[in-house]
Amino acid sequence: MDKDTIGRWGEHLAAQWLRRNGRKVLHHNYRAPQGGEVDIVARHGDTLTFVEVKTRTSDALGRPGEAVTAAKEKLILRGASAWLKLLHQNNVKTRCDVIEIVLRDGEKADIRIIEGAFRVD
Repeated sequence: MDKDTIGRWGEHLAAQWLRRNGRKVLHHNYRAPQGGEVDIVARHGDTLTFVEVKTRTSDALGRPGEAVTAAKEKLILRGASAWLKLLHQNNVKTRCDVIEIVLRDGEKADIRIIEGAFRVD
C-alpha cells in the first residue's frame, strides 16, 4: 500500500475506534478556509475533540504519535480554532487527541489514543 492509502485506512480505523469507545464522529478531514486541518472532529461526552491520526506499518522508528511535530500541532490548532469560530460559542470544552495506528501484515491493527496530547488555547 502507498502512503496515502495507509493514511486513509488509518483514519477509517480511527473513526471506528472512536465510535466503539463512546465518541460521536462529527466530521472527517476538516480543512479551515485560512489554513489548518483536523483529521477527525468528534464529541467525547461534553468535550469537543480534535483528533490527529498517525498510521504506520511499523514502530521500528518510534511510535506514530512521535511524528506530530510542532509545525503539525500548529496546523491542527489553526483548524481547531476555525472550527470553534463556526460554533459561535466561547464556553466549549476542548481537547486535542492523537490516535496512533500500527498496521502489520497478518496482525490486528494496534490502535492507541493519546488523550490531551496538546492543548487548544
